[in-house]
Amino acid sequence: MKKEDIILQYLKESDDYISGEDLSKKLGISRSAIWKNINSLRESGYVIESVTNRGYRIANSSDALTPNEIADGLLTESFGKIVAVYPEIDSTNEEAKRQAQKGALHGSIYVAEQQNGGKGRLGRVWKSPPKSGLWFSILLRPDAPPVQVANLTLLAGLAVSRAICAVTGCDAKIKWPNDIVIGSKKVCGILTEMTAEIDRVHFAVVGIGVNVNDESFPEELTERATSLRMESGSPVSRVTLLQHILKEFETLYTEYFLHGKESWLVPYKESCVSLNRTVSATRGQEKVIGTAVDITDGGELVVQTKDGRRVEINSGEVVVQGIYGQTP
Repeated sequence: MKKEDIILQYLKESDDYISGEDLSKKLGISRSAIWKNINSLRESGYVIESVTNRGYRIANSSDALTPNEIADGLLTESFGKIVAVYPEIDSTNEEAKRQAQKGALHGSIYVAEQQNGGKGRLGRVWKSPPKSGLWFSILLRPDAPPVQVANLTLLAGLAVSRAICAVTGCDAKIKWPNDIVIGSKKVCGILTEMTAEIDRVHFAVVGIGVNVNDESFPEELTERATSLRMESGSPVSRVTLLQHILKEFETLYTEYFLHGKESWLVPYKESCVSLNRTVSATRGQEKVIGTAVDITDGGELVVQTKDGRRVEINSGEVVVQGIYGQTP
């Protein structure tokens, strides 16, 4: 066990301050080395108070995104059993793909405090500021054809909405296919990428970005974006939220890919704010406007136009009446 992990354990077990001298004696290292390890823990996200003549005390460890914190209390079989955390990275999706090519295991997750190249659907930039959000990707190796794996985004959306409701009490809903909203504002985006042949998926990466503890947004985003803290009125543990997402997602994944169940579709529809609203979408060169009336087993959004046609939308940008302040 690393010195800083031992120090962390002592701090967690103590109800009071522990002096640098006591820690130095316990670990057999200098007080200067203790100080360096304390600073390393702080950089990982731990809030550690220091008072002259009293020593150190851990104030709050719940928001420190470290492999140990994530693993502690994680109730999954494979999702998150291997965790890599980065202070800063280009994109967790890119890192997951790099590690997949090297043989990384199914269920591995890649978490970042900050992304410099985060992206959303259609190549959009996804802003990923440090310390406030939850930015991570899951590497999956489903034994299934690409057409079935296409529903991963929808499964992830249902998992995230359930986890947010459980952790915060906020009424999180799904905007088809890959956004999570509270009210009319976006709180989470999901990006799924896969490497596949015609009948076989080599691997898939599901990237999830949640606005957790942001207290404000740039003016250009205030009409579209919100955070869990802003909606719930109090700070939210990113570690707890991540653990709930992984548990919910693994349960849905297992039912769908291993047991062949389609039971996810009913609750997905119940949580989908796109249904029974006026929407607009582009299908090929055609702009489709109508009422979203259903979602198929394959994950397509069914839009009924004024002339009675039922059009299945499987990709592209969908504008939903009243969401993000938009009008189809």
